[in-house]
Formats: sequence, C-alpha cells, structure tokens
Amino acid sequence: MTDLRTRKDSLQQKTIIERRRLDQAEALLWNSLRLFLVYRVVIAMGLLYLFYSGSGPDFLGQSAPELFGFVSILYLALTILSALFWHWRVPGPEHQAYIIVFVDIASITLMMHASGGVHSGIGMLIAVSITGGALIMGGRAALLFAALASLAVITEQLFSHFTNMPSVRFTHAGFLGTVFFATALLTLVLSNRARASEALAKARADELGHMAKINEYIIQHMRTGVLVLDAEQRILMMNNPAWHLLGMPEASVGSTLQAASPELTRRLRQWRRDVTYDPEPFQAYHQGPELKAQFNPLGSRNEGDVLIFLEDTSQITREALQLKLASLGRLTASIAHEIRNPLGAISHASQLFGESPELNPADRRLTEIIRTNSARVNQVIENVLQISRRNTGNPQPLRLKSWFQELGSELVKNQGFHPGSLTIHIEPESCSVVADPEQLRQVVTNLCNNARQAIGDPARLQLQIVGGLTQEYDHPVIDILDNGPGIQPEVAKQIFEPFFTTRNKGTGLGLYLAKELCEINRIRLEYIPGPTGGSCFRLHFERWTSEEHNR
Repeated sequence: MTDLRTRKDSLQQKTIIERRRLDQAEALLWNSLRLFLVYRVVIAMGLLYLFYSGSGPDFLGQSAPELFGFVSILYLALTILSALFWHWRVPGPEHQAYIIVFVDIASITLMMHASGGVHSGIGMLIAVSITGGALIMGGRAALLFAALASLAVITEQLFSHFTNMPSVRFTHAGFLGTVFFATALLTLVLSNRARASEALAKARADELGHMAKINEYIIQHMRTGVLVLDAEQRILMMNNPAWHLLGMPEASVGSTLQAASPELTRRLRQWRRDVTYDPEPFQAYHQGPELKAQFNPLGSRNEGDVLIFLEDTSQITREALQLKLASLGRLTASIAHEIRNPLGAISHASQLFGESPELNPADRRLTEIIRTNSARVNQVIENVLQISRRNTGNPQPLRLKSWFQELGSELVKNQGFHPGSLTIHIEPESCSVVADPEQLRQVVTNLCNNARQAIGDPARLQLQIVGGLTQEYDHPVIDILDNGPGIQPEVAKQIFEPFFTTRNKGTGLGLYLAKELCEINRIRLEYIPGPTGGSCFRLHFERWTSEEHNR
C-alpha cells in the first residue's frame, strides 16, 4: 500500500514538473513574440511616417503611391490587431507566428512593388521577418517562409514584366531569394544549436537540482548537527539534528545564533579570537545532551562565514557502552552455565547450613549474607543476559490511557503496590502510540520499582503517571513522577550508565535496561527533577496516527 502510494506521488510529481516545463516554454514563446511585435509596430509606423511626411527616401511609393499608402496603413492596422491577439493569447503563439510572417511577406512585397521593385531594397525587410518567425517556431518553418518569400518576389517581378513596368530585375529577384534561403538555413542551424544548448543547460540544471535535493536530504537526515552562519552570526542554514540538539529553539534561518544558543555563541566568539582554542563540550539547555562543536571557516576566520558541526558526545558514549555491554553479554552467555552451577551449589549449601538448629546467631547471619549476595550475583547475570538477548520486539498500536490503567492494576495485584499509591491521568483518551507492550511494561515496571525502593516505606509512595498530547510537544509524552527524595544533580548524569547504583543492594542495570528497551522502541527516556520534589522520568513517543498504521 505504501509503495503504491509512493509511486503514485512520484508520478504526480513528475506530471507537475513536466507541466511546469511546458508552461515555461510557452511563456518564452509569448515573450519572443512580444519582441517581434514591437519590431513590426516600429517598422509599420516608421514607413507610414516617412511616406506621408515626405522626409523619407524618394523611392517610397514612387511607382504606385496610392498602393503604398493603402498597404502601409493596412499593415499598421494588422500589426496592431496582432498585438491585440497577443494580449488575448488567442490563438497560440506558433499559429500567430505563422500568420504574422505571411502578412509581412504579402505586405512588404506589395510595398516593394509600389516603390519600384526589387532594386528599392525594401524586400530585405522580409528576411528579418523570416528570421524572427523561424526563431519563434524553432527553425521548423524557416525553409517554408523562405520559399514563400521567394515565390512572392518572383511573382511580383513577373507581374511587373507582364504589365511592362521598367523596374524588372530578375537577377536581383534571384539574389534576394538566395538571401532568403541563406537566412533561413542560417537561422535553422543557429536555432537547432541554441535549442541543443538550451536542452543541455536544462539537463545540467536538472542534474544540479537533483544533486541539491540529495545533498539537502542527506544533510537533514544525518546524525550530526550542521549550521552555517554569516559574518554577523546569522543562521543561513540549520538542519533538523542541529535544531533538536539545541533544544528545538524558536530561532530559525535568518535569526542570530545568540537566539538559538548563547553557549554556542560564546564558544564561537572565543574560537574567532583564539586560533588554538578547542571548544569543550557543553549543554545547550538544562538536562540536554553534551555537545561538541567543531568550527570550520568558509573564508576569513574572523569575518567570513562559518560551518559548525555539532556532535552528541553522549551518543558516542552510549555506542561505546553498547559495544562494551554486547561483548560482556556474549562473555556472560558463554560462561553463565559455569558460574551458575557453583553459584547454585553455594546458595543451596548456605540454605541447608542455615536450617541447622545448632547454628549460633553469628553463623546464621553469615549464611544470610551468603544467600543474599548469591541472589544478587544471579540477578546481575540475568540482567546482562537479558540485554545480550534483546530483540527488536513486536511493536503494536497502544492506547495509552487504557494500557496504563491495565498496567496499574497489574502492579497492585502482582507487584505489591498499594491501591491508592498510583494515579493515572492521560489526555486525550484516544492518544495512541506504537511500541512493544511487553518491553514497555518492563520499562515502566522498572521505573515504578525504583521509585518504591528509593522512598523506603512503600506505604508513603505516591506515583503519578500523567501526560498524553500537550501544547509543549507535538508528540505523546508520559511523565512518571514520585514523591521520593529525588536524585542529586551530580548523580543524575550517570543514572543510565550500566552498573551505576547508589544502593548497596542494587545491580545498576535496571535503568540502563529501561533506556535500552526504550531506544529499541524509538522512545526517548530522560530524567528531569520533579516539579514539586521527587523524581520525574519522561517518555517521549514518536508521533503516530491510525492512518499511518493503515498504510
């Protein structure tokens, strides 16, 4: 269904592009025809003025002044009428070009006859009309126009011969016909070359446009943030990753860098002053990722444009940790059997030893420590194995409110949560996302269990699950808030690292596993201090609609 829609959209786009090309070609024809009409109006008015004012050459209308005057007036009238047809765009430009050249050949031939024939030189104006018409028609009708003009000139000479006019010059008529054909052939060659050059330039422009679109697509979808600034630190270009890394600021193309990120602006100014400056990582906004900026001059270092690359150093750290955990997972999977057998024997022996009635309290305490730490080691192995065995899951459409209500009932029934400790408020009720339900259940359960362990007394625990679609974000968001002591700021950056824990009994893999499962489902998990104290873990889901699922 998606492929069919994509092909249909591509076909429609090609149709629109082809239609635009035809419209541009037609607009060029109309513009060329307008210039030709301006030339004809000037020639018609000039001949009419020179004839009636008496300031022109003596040969104008010397053989038949009445005919010359009538034809010149008629020619001007037809020229003005053709300008009106051009304004009305009726008929098409090619049909108008045919009519105009035919009128020019007939009118100029008659005025040439009234001025004494071929030797008057007026017939050369026909060559200009042939050239103009042939250029508008793309050279296709050049030879036709030349043939008609030659026949018209020869017919005029034959008429002069049979009416015993003294101005018969068949040699001049032949020479003029040769000029017409030479002009037509030259116009045809030049027109074909011009069109070939135009086609080549258009093909090159299309290739450059296509490459520009590919480059734009690559820049917009690359993981590295890219910004281009002018000498006054105005943003000329900013791709989507850069916008997200800077905290989705309101600043856009044309705004100053100061409006987008004061921290980045400060580093840019220091880089311009100090050649050896190596920008240290920074955070563009509170709880944002650590960014590493790389400045590249596009001209003068102090005054020219600047190309900035933004790298998410936390992403690089996560990738390194993933490689480390993947290796550790493979290692653990290979030796888990060897570890679990003696571990199980130790746990079982300590249990049997603890059941002995002859143990004193001190020995019984030692057996308790053995069993507790054996269980902890086993839990570490289970968590690492779970990370190494994780898969992409089975994403399904989930209606958030009903899904969390079902999960809340399960936490109360199976996990020992008090019925009144969990509050769920998600709006609108129809808010839906796509995720693997089992993996998402594990994420939320881990976060809720962490909150219960952090508060110490489960009876005092108050959990709030709020969110949905808000004005702040254009995608679904869920906040899991608790009333616990919260997390210290200096510790908050490390809570998603593997094996990091602030509790003696913790494995340090719960939050890391939750983060990993979120990334598998394209969910962004972040920690922010609770608005009224305590902790808040926020889940950012991708925007999704039922129409997208149907496609």
